[in-house]
Amino acid sequence: MATTTILYAALTIGLIGIIAAVILYFVSKIFHVEEDPRIDAVQACLPGANCGGCGFAGCRAMAEAMVTSMDLSIAYCPGGDYDKIGEILGIKAEVRDPQVCVVRCNGTCENAPSKVHYDSAMTCAFAHSLYAGESACPFGCLGCGDCVAACSFDAIHINPETHLPEVDEEKCVGCKACAKACPRGVLEIRNKGKNNRRVFVACNNKEKGAVARKNCKAACIGCGKCAKTCPFEAITVTDNLAYIDFEKCKACRKCVAECPTGAIHAVNFPEKKAPVAVETAAPETANTNANPVES
Repeated sequence: MATTTILYAALTIGLIGIIAAVILYFVSKIFHVEEDPRIDAVQACLPGANCGGCGFAGCRAMAEAMVTSMDLSIAYCPGGDYDKIGEILGIKAEVRDPQVCVVRCNGTCENAPSKVHYDSAMTCAFAHSLYAGESACPFGCLGCGDCVAACSFDAIHINPETHLPEVDEEKCVGCKACAKACPRGVLEIRNKGKNNRRVFVACNNKEKGAVARKNCKAACIGCGKCAKTCPFEAITVTDNLAYIDFEKCKACRKCVAECPTGAIHAVNFPEKKAPVAVETAAPETANTNANPVES
C-alpha cells in the first residue's frame, strides 16, 4: 500500500512537471521578443568589467542603450572600441581625449603624520563616517582601499609606505569606478594630457591655510600665488583650495615653481637640466718679486 502511494505521488508530480513545461514552452513562444543582434556585437566592443562607471548597470545595459537610441554620446566607456561600435551602428564615433585617474592627496606618512590609530572595519566609507582620519585631515585619503576593490582593471593599489593609492597609467582606463567609491572625492578623472603629461593640485583640503598645514605640510593653503602666475587663467581658488582646469592648462609649469607648499604636481615631465657652471680664469696677479724700478 505504501509503495503504491509513493508511486502515485511520483507519477502525479512528474505529470504536473510535464504539463508545466509544455505551458511554459508555449508562453515563451507567444511572448518571445526578437533582440537586435547588434547588441551582442556592441557588447563585444566593451571591456566587460561591468564597473558601472558609464552610469548603466553594466556593459550589456550600455550596449542596449546605444543600439536603441543610436547615440554613442549617451554614455562613455574609456575602455570601449568606439570606432568599431560606430561601424556596427553606422555612426561616426566622436574622438575623445584619453583619461586617467589622479590622486588629489599628498598626505603621506611623512607629510601628514598619524595622530591616532584606526582599528575598526577597513573600509573608507565606514572610516569616513567615524572620524577625520589618522592625520586629522578631514579631506585626505583614508588609505583603506575602497578604490582598489572598486577597480576592475587592477590599476590602483595602496602603497604600503605612504598609505596612499597609486595608479598604474598603463592599466587605468578612466572608468570613474574608483572615484565613485572614494567617500572624500580624493580621486579625480582627468585628461592624460599631451605626451601623457599633466599638472594638478594634489590636495583636497578646504580648510584655511594654517589649519590645513597643521595636519599636512604639503597641503594647499589657498594663497592664490598659482592663480596669479598662470598665464592661461586655468587656476581658480575656491574655499581655500586651488584647482587646475585641465581643459585650459597648457602645462607650462609656472604654478609648480610658485607653490610654497609643493601641493601642485607635474607628472611625466623630463627633469630640468641643472645649469652648467662656467669656469672663469683667475686674474693675473702682479709679480711681487720683480726688481724695484730704479729712480
